[in-house]
Amino acid sequence: MLLEVDHISKTFDNGTRALREVSFSVAEGEFVSVIGPSGAGKTTLFRILNGSAPSDSGAIRVGGVALETASARARRAVQKTIGTIYQDFALVENSSCRQNVLNACLPEMGLLASLFGLFGKERQKEAERLLGEVGLAEKAEEPVKNLSGGQKQRVAIARALMRRPALLLADEPVASLDPVTGRQILELLREIRRETGLTILMNSHNLSLSRAFSTRLIGLRRGEVVFDGRADTPEEEVLAAVYGEGEEGKA
Repeated sequence: MLLEVDHISKTFDNGTRALREVSFSVAEGEFVSVIGPSGAGKTTLFRILNGSAPSDSGAIRVGGVALETASARARRAVQKTIGTIYQDFALVENSSCRQNVLNACLPEMGLLASLFGLFGKERQKEAERLLGEVGLAEKAEEPVKNLSGGQKQRVAIARALMRRPALLLADEPVASLDPVTGRQILELLREIRRETGLTILMNSHNLSLSRAFSTRLIGLRRGEVVFDGRADTPEEEVLAAVYGEGEEGKA
């Protein structure tokens, strides 16, 4: 298994219990959607997975490496294999598309190289190749602030791919996009997965899109895993398990 999550729990200082003994695994090449209503713990889970927040207990293994007991160097090496794209894109608006993609390299560069933007010819060529892969070859020099929402998310995908990740975390990647653009972004992610074997774990509150593009669904409710099954599981069964009697999943 590429990713193993074993009894992860998280309680915030205000007493809110965000995650309760969450366990699941993801195999290489899967496209898994984590679904659930607002407040289910989806974003907290992703922040723990990408290293931006700690868990209170439990274990996470990526490529067989247990992050809780690994050395600092080993943890950094694992984090390099994880890319993340966000609902709000998290791009530098005044910088060019190419520069935003190159920014993915900053953590592995020396101080002087980072300060002066000395990325080198190979990284420059790779950034341009990835922009072409997401359909933005002609936008390399364009400031991100001039792009549409869908184009910004394509830049964010190229930036994540610049890390050559084994695992891509997509945190509500189409929530701020219109339905047509959102489907285009998910089609792009699915095609990248088919061509590269990339493993994708996506947060989503949209059940219909998750069923259409994922291979598997993991349902969270009040911080607990309440469903783990195939994406083509009948919608009524998923709704009953994840959303109870409500119809939130159809939004």
